[in-house]
Amino acid sequence: MIGLIAGSGSLPGIFKKEAEKRGEKVFAVGIEGITNIQTEEKLAFGKVGELIGLFKERGIKKIVMLGKFEHRLIYNNFNIDEEAKSVITGSYTRKPADLIKSFMLYMEKKGFSFINPKPFLSSILSKKGPMNGVAPEKSAMDDAVVGFPIAKAMANFDVGQTIVLKDKAVVAVEAMEGTQKTIERAGRIAGKGCRVLKVGRDNQDFRVDVPTVGVDTIKVMIDVGADVLFLEAGNVYMVDKEKMLDLAEKHGISVYGIDYDVIK
Repeated sequence: MIGLIAGSGSLPGIFKKEAEKRGEKVFAVGIEGITNIQTEEKLAFGKVGELIGLFKERGIKKIVMLGKFEHRLIYNNFNIDEEAKSVITGSYTRKPADLIKSFMLYMEKKGFSFINPKPFLSSILSKKGPMNGVAPEKSAMDDAVVGFPIAKAMANFDVGQTIVLKDKAVVAVEAMEGTQKTIERAGRIAGKGCRVLKVGRDNQDFRVDVPTVGVDTIKVMIDVGADVLFLEAGNVYMVDKEKMLDLAEKHGISVYGIDYDVIK
C-alpha cells in the first residue's frame, strides 16, 4: 500500500487514480483547509506525529507527497506538534526544498521511504515543442531565450519556479505567493503581452515539489492578457491537460515546451 500525502490541487487525485489502475492500493491523507480531493483521513497542518501514527497503523512503508503546500503556511501556523517542530529546526534554511528534505529525512528515520510518482504521471508531463495549435511569435521565442537561464537559476536557488517576461525583460519572479499571483502581479506591472515561463530544478527530484500548471494558470493568463506559456520539457506536470490546452488555444495562448536547446 502507498501512503499519499495530498496537498491542494488535482494532482494527488490523478496519482491516486492512476496508481489504483495499476493495482496499487493508496491510502490518502489530506490536510484540513488545503486538500481538495477526497481522502481516507484529514489532519490539521503540522500534525506529523498523527500522520506517522496513521501510516504505521496500516503497515504503510512507501510514501508519495503531491500537491501544493504553500510555503507561507510555516509562518502563520503555530499549532504544530513536536515532530513538525523537529522538521523545521532540522532544516538548513526555511526554503521549500530544504524544508521538504528535512521532512523526508525525518520520515525516513521513522522507517518510511518516498517513492518517485513520475511513472504514474508520465502522460501529463510537458513535452518539447508546440503542445497546442497556437504558435509563439518570434518575439516570444526571444523572451524564452533570455528567460530560460534566469528561470533555471531561480529554481535552482529555490526562489521560485516561474518568471514572467515582456520585451526581453523580467517583469516578475515567483516567490512565496505562487504562480497565479506572480502572473497577476506581472499583468499589473506590464499589461498585455507578457510571457510566462515555468521550469524545474536541474536534476529535478520528482518525489518532491514538481512544478505544476493547470486550467487556473491559463485563466489568470487570460485575465492579464499573457500570450505564451513556456514550460520546461519533461519537468512540469500539466493537470487537466487536455482541458488546459483547449482553453489556451481558444484564447490564442500558445503552450510550448522548451529546454536548454533554446539558448544554444
